[in-house]
Amino acid sequence: MSEIILTADAGSTKTEWMQGGTIVRTQGINPIHQTDEAICHVLTDELCPQIDADSVTEIHFYGSGVRPEQETRIERLLHNVFPAAHTIEAKSDMLGAARALCADREGIACILGTGSNSCLYDGRQIVQSTPSLGYILGDEGSGARLGISFLHELYKGRLYQGAVEEFEDAFRITLPDIFARVYTQPMANRWLASLSAYINGHLGYDSVRQLVLDNMCQFIACNILPFNRPDLPISAVGSIAFYYHDFLAEAAQMHGYSVGTVLQSPLEAFK
Repeated sequence: MSEIILTADAGSTKTEWMQGGTIVRTQGINPIHQTDEAICHVLTDELCPQIDADSVTEIHFYGSGVRPEQETRIERLLHNVFPAAHTIEAKSDMLGAARALCADREGIACILGTGSNSCLYDGRQIVQSTPSLGYILGDEGSGARLGISFLHELYKGRLYQGAVEEFEDAFRITLPDIFARVYTQPMANRWLASLSAYINGHLGYDSVRQLVLDNMCQFIACNILPFNRPDLPISAVGSIAFYYHDFLAEAAQMHGYSVGTVLQSPLEAFK
């Protein structure tokens, strides 16, 4: 029987699964924010109908929120759904990103998606990292933090004229609705990060461009400079890194660094 490998890149917004070179998508999986029941729902109701679930023999799951204390839990949930798999590995999305970006080489690997993270990788393992602290306390450079910064500048009147009216018309939303989405509804980080598409469509305004650049500069200052390795390029995965590549490169140059490989998804390197 041939080995059928299932590889996952899981974030808070979406999870990408690759089987035999084919990539399918489900909603995000984050064990910090989701119950066992919610994760099993994603696996059984969203993933299994899209793949040949019965033939999976090996699973490599890289995910946001998969800290060491969560690895056994994720592996157990995967085993419950894929009992025929003889090898199941659950590791952090940061390690998955480092393996995808650097392979067996030393480098600085980053994630810039809904959340953000970074590490110094020696070609085999992570040797130094800066904690992301999540979208409330950290996640500089991420989609969630970009959304927070945009709403802050928008409602403080620091963007372009007519920005509030244009935004509220586009989303059919008011400030009380935003309070509800951010403070009372689940997965606020997903919604905040979803504003990136709107922000990207308004880069013709200097104030919006400056907001994006400031977000990247904060990421470099808080998460890259502590490594003190300007000799290594900054490589990154994630939608924010991919769509705002030029801003990442500009921020890196401002701090004496260069940008290396940028991938929208780490699965691109595992095909």
